[in-house]
Amino acid sequence: MVKISVLQHAPSVHLPARPGDPTPTTRNLDPLMHPFARARERNRALNAAKMDRLFAKPFVGALEGHIDAVEVLCKKPGSLSAIASGSWDGGVILHNVSERKHIRRIQGAHKGKVSGLCFAQDDRLLSCGVDSNIKLWDASPQDDITEQRPLNVYPGKSPFNSIDHHRSDPLFATASNIVQIWDETKSAAISNLTFPTSTETITSVRFNLSETSVLGSIGSDRTFTLYDIRTGKAERRVVMQMSSNALAWSPTFPTNVLLASEDHNLYTFDVRQLKTPTHIYKGHVAAVMSCDWSPTGLEFVSGGWDRTVRIWKEGQGMGPEVYHTKRMQRVSSSIFTADARFVLTGSDDGNVRIWKAKASEKLGIITARERAAIEYRDTLKDRWKHDNEVGRIQRNRHLPKPVYQAAKLKRTMLDTRAVKEERRRKHTRAGESKPNAERKKVVIAEQT
Repeated sequence: MVKISVLQHAPSVHLPARPGDPTPTTRNLDPLMHPFARARERNRALNAAKMDRLFAKPFVGALEGHIDAVEVLCKKPGSLSAIASGSWDGGVILHNVSERKHIRRIQGAHKGKVSGLCFAQDDRLLSCGVDSNIKLWDASPQDDITEQRPLNVYPGKSPFNSIDHHRSDPLFATASNIVQIWDETKSAAISNLTFPTSTETITSVRFNLSETSVLGSIGSDRTFTLYDIRTGKAERRVVMQMSSNALAWSPTFPTNVLLASEDHNLYTFDVRQLKTPTHIYKGHVAAVMSCDWSPTGLEFVSGGWDRTVRIWKEGQGMGPEVYHTKRMQRVSSSIFTADARFVLTGSDDGNVRIWKAKASEKLGIITARERAAIEYRDTLKDRWKHDNEVGRIQRNRHLPKPVYQAAKLKRTMLDTRAVKEERRRKHTRAGESKPNAERKKVVIAEQT
């Protein structure tokens, strides 16, 4: 009798496990059997990078209502959709971002520019202006959105430039010619914080998000100062090469602070070591007017006098995402939304614009299959980012002609300065002139 060997395969291995599932396939993973696998993967990465740029449409919409330049924006803690905007026309508007409509509209909240906004506890809003008044408003949704009577008014002695509320206590800080601490239940400031021998005008003040008794301020005399409200005095101060226009504390690293500077750069400092910045972010071609961290602490947004909005990855000082429109003028305020998916900017043309934080992100419902494809393409782009062609497509950003020409001129000037310093060093006696690191040129002096 002849024995016949028959290959037997279990049918369940070759059939879908459930109705509707794809038919399972078996693959030989031996690399020798797939000589073109790497070339195929590179081609997919190239297509993924091209698709990313093809679908990059970051502008979502605009929130209208102001008749003059939007000076300040703030988001409501614990809310994904509520934001407030203040304008040069003295008006304050509370927006619902998701529905793109007004919650409250306060015309003539201040005489002149609204210079600072922040949310207090229990659906209330604090605003300050150049009319030397601080006003407390009810920010809860109501039928009559034009109700204009403040809950309280705190008179000051000089115009205010900024305001920020304590995270848990009924306290808030204001910036004018000095930093003042106010109690919501008292009509006058309970504490004045100033650095000895300081005659500066404070342009912005912010409480630390973790160590809530610590606050930082920037001034017109190029200084960044740290205060402690428990001791009631300034602790440390650094004098920089040029003045800063905005500051923001990192939400995930309590010791990190971000400064938007007049010299077109942004700087991150560790407050434990203020002699040198931890990173320098270069890209703007005019003064940087605003900055704000993403709630994840992994990226931040900046808006500048060059009419562009840039989104930076923390630790990467070059190559940010650049947003611009034909009608957008100088950007004076920019914030991230609480879910880190959108960016809001206020500019001189009176509009509050909504942008996607990731320019090519699809809005709406994403199926599991789409999500898997998106994650696969992201992995490919990250794996092949050092390839010349893939990297060039990922880095390339179209800029308006004036911004491009200004960047080109700035690059030429910086290169010329570097050549001049190198020639000067070459013709100086050996050891007399040593090159300085770029980070060490930022801070002139540290004072305690």
